Amino acid sequence: MTHRTEDVPPEPVPGPASDPKPTSASEPNHTSAPEPDAGRPVPPVEQRGFAAELRDAVTVRSFVLVLGVLVLQLGFIASYLGAFHNPQPRDIPIAVAAPAGAPTGSADQAVARLNQLPGHPVNARAASDATAALGLLNDRTVYGVVLLGPGNSDRLQVASAAGASVSTALGTIIGGVDRSQGRTVVITDVIPAGRGDARGLSAFYVVVGWMVGGYLVAAIFGIAKGSRPTSRNRGLIRLAALALYAVVSGFGGALIAETILSALSGHFQALWWLGALLVFAVGAVTMALQVLLDIVGIGLAILIFVVLGNPSAGGAYPSVLLPPFWAAIGPWLPPGAGTDAVRTIVYFPAASVSRPLWTLGTYALVGTVVTMLVAALRPAPPPARHAATEP
Repeated sequence: MTHRTEDVPPEPVPGPASDPKPTSASEPNHTSAPEPDAGRPVPPVEQRGFAAELRDAVTVRSFVLVLGVLVLQLGFIASYLGAFHNPQPRDIPIAVAAPAGAPTGSADQAVARLNQLPGHPVNARAASDATAALGLLNDRTVYGVVLLGPGNSDRLQVASAAGASVSTALGTIIGGVDRSQGRTVVITDVIPAGRGDARGLSAFYVVVGWMVGGYLVAAIFGIAKGSRPTSRNRGLIRLAALALYAVVSGFGGALIAETILSALSGHFQALWWLGALLVFAVGAVTMALQVLLDIVGIGLAILIFVVLGNPSAGGAYPSVLLPPFWAAIGPWLPPGAGTDAVRTIVYFPAASVSRPLWTLGTYALVGTVVTMLVAALRPAPPPARHAATEP
């Protein structure tokens, strides 16, 4: 009997022929290494209640900062309304002169009558003659001059460039006094505001623009690189950058106000450097407040320069029409000192500008010294450097 056996194919021998065919660059490789966590269960996301989320979102720091903003907002409203809601003339300085040949003591008698007016709206003084009285108006010693006439008419000389609202108030006061005596008054604006300077307000507006730039750029320095410089050199660099910005800002403000819009004509150089001093003074004080109080210093700068400084600056209403508090602080804050300096430079060349310049210079010096002292004695820690991790 013959047995048939089926041919069984031989098993392949391991070798190069059995190696998998390498994948060419043009052929996609659909095999990938398994993800390390592919087989692990994903932990469930923790569900937190609204109260827990609220506690994390509203921290004590954020609550205090928002409360500070609210206080500034309400202070802004209270300060502006308190200063402007009911302006009243109070001790407006004026000069009184009698005409040549008038009876002796005529000016003194008029001064006595004016100083006895209810509410004491004016503070009158006698001048030797009309020329001397006009000199007091030119150097900003007085806001108006009353020239007594030989007949039944007097003359009132005012300078609306120093504040149109004061000139209007003086016209009302002197006109009322003359009417009560059966006399008339002729009002002459001997130092008017420029054609492009409506009601003499351009000085105030350009000063506000410079001031805003000063405290904003100082705040940006602090936000970008920390409130306190990390070294004395960094403090010096910040002040140098502020000085450069102040020069450019002063130039830009003078260019717009004097050259482009012709609102304050004829004093480009003086306005430029006044603006630079104002910007640097405000910025340096803001910087000093930040190095001392961190972000709270920015709020304090806004309180000083905007909430208190703007309404007391004498823009719309000079100090003689403001309540006593605002009238007292205005000349000693940068907005008031700056407004006074711009008006003096442009309209009153015979008047001295030394007091507002000394005021601004003092702010600049104090801000610089405080910033450098804190940077040298209590610098901020340098930022942490993260070491590179090895693969």
